[in-house]
Formats: sequence, C-alpha cells, structure tokens
Amino acid sequence: MLKNLWLFGHPRIEPTHHKKNIMLITHAAKMSPDKVDIRTLKVLNSVSETYLHEMVTQISIPRHFKAQPQNNRRIARLLTQQLQLIGYQTESQGRFANILTVPPNNLSTPCILVGAHYDSVPQTPGADDNASACAALLACAKAVAEYAPQTPVCFVAFNREEDDLMGSKDFVKSYLTKNKIKIARAHILEMVGYCQHTPNSQIVPQGLPVSLPNIGNFLGIIGNSNSNALVDATLKKAKTYLPAFPVLGLKVFFGLENIFSVLKRSDHAPFWQAKIPALMWTDTAEFRNPNYHWHTDTPETLDYTFLRQVTQLLISCVIDS
Repeated sequence: MLKNLWLFGHPRIEPTHHKKNIMLITHAAKMSPDKVDIRTLKVLNSVSETYLHEMVTQISIPRHFKAQPQNNRRIARLLTQQLQLIGYQTESQGRFANILTVPPNNLSTPCILVGAHYDSVPQTPGADDNASACAALLACAKAVAEYAPQTPVCFVAFNREEDDLMGSKDFVKSYLTKNKIKIARAHILEMVGYCQHTPNSQIVPQGLPVSLPNIGNFLGIIGNSNSNALVDATLKKAKTYLPAFPVLGLKVFFGLENIFSVLKRSDHAPFWQAKIPALMWTDTAEFRNPNYHWHTDTPETLDYTFLRQVTQLLISCVIDS
C-alpha cells in the first residue's frame, strides 16, 4: 500500500446530524442474510489455510519493480505459473507486466474482476502487503476453476502499486479502453492477512469522520458513490456465509474520497476514477499492522484463519452473485 498521503490542511469534518451521510459505516452483523446456497457452501469449505500459507511464504521476498527487478520478475513468473497450473490462460499486460487472465469465450459478457498487487516496497518481504492478497486471489481462482468454471471472472495481479499505482493506472487507461473486455465490478484486495483480537489494536486514520471498533479483527470493505451498492451486497454475503466473521463496510459519498486521500491508496482508485464500480478489501494496513512497510512484514505474523475467511467471502461474491 502507498505511503501516508494525509491532508493535514483540511479541516476535520464532524459526523454531525446534517452531515451524517458523508460517510457511513455498516456492519455485516446488522444485515439480513440471503438464502444459503449449498453448492457455494461446499466451495467455501474447500479453501485451505495450508495453501494460503504456502503461497504467502513463496511470494514474501523483497520484490520492488526497480529496487529488486529480478525478484519482481520471479514473483510474476510464480503467479503466472500458478494461474496456468489451475487452468487459466494468462498474458503479461502493459509495460509494467501486470498479469491478466481473461475468461475464454466471454469477452462480450461483463466480467467480475479480482485484483491485487504483487510488488512490495524496497527491502521488505511484504507478507501482508501484499502477498496475503495475492494468495487470496490465487485461492479464489483455484476455487472458480474447479467448481464454477463458467463464471465470467478475470484475475489481475498488478505491478508497481507501490509506485503511485502505475500498474493499475496503465491497466485501466491502456487495456480497458482499447479491448473488448468489460468490467461489471471489481474487488481489489489490499493487505488482507493481519488480525488482532486485543483492545486498542485498531486506530482510525487521522481526520476521517468515522468511528471504528478498537479491536483490529475485522475486514474493511470500502466503496464510493459508484460502488456503495456493492458494499451492501458484500456485507450480505458475509452475513449469509460467514456470520461470525466481523466485516465492516465504509460507504463514501459526494466524492469525498478526493478529499480524504487515505481512501485512494490502492489499485481500486483508477477504477473509481474511471467510474467503474470497485471495492477495496483491507485489514486497514498501518492502522492495525505494526509491520507495515517494514522488514518484519513476514509470513509468520499473519492470521491464516482470518485470511481464509477473507478468501471465502471473496469466492462467495464471485460465484454466488
């Protein structure tokens, strides 16, 4: 995830009565569940913590595009090989080597996009940032290929997120505008493996006019005006299939993501800019994880039960939509 981009000069916007809808926190626990699909439940139960741990471990090496170019290419090859072993056709997209799969014979059907960046900041193994998300992406791709191969879904591993989102910006600008593929909605995963169950383990970004639990054991789902309906749909999936998993949705209104730039710090931002419905999935990064952008961001610091639940929720949003 990109470094802090605080807007210290902006006045705090208080969540007063007349401004209460500028941002809205919604809890999955308060949603009404849908009917459980037994086939979907079978797919979710197939997700393996062991597989997620193995993928995180393999990806967790310093792999910045410029600082560690050989490692960056090595992880690109690893992700490509994993997707091909699962059965997907892949391509290297653009000058920053985004890794892309496109569902065969479905180019005319709007796709669900699942995305995560695979680079890290220089000299850091980046287990949470962002090997955790890459592992969830691969596990989702594996489940879709095995149980729901006709699902119109494409998977993209973005490069250079740590360099001002260069990979995802290029994908949206150069690929989506020049190819037949259409995106119905995008789920962008950004640090989804770190969890704490102790009080005061979660803080709120400075100046953000919301209240959060002080225990960092929840998944955050962030949407803007073009994607807030997706927030509700995702929370309903959580309530339906993972009722004990804490999931919070942040719905942002009136373009306020352009004021609170902390909300645009990952690869969902270019999709928002293009008015494509997109969600950011996150464990909230440094507002919970003390290893953020540090050499201690290693595989053993992650919670693989939490990561498995994130992956299960993602799969439910893809195959049961």
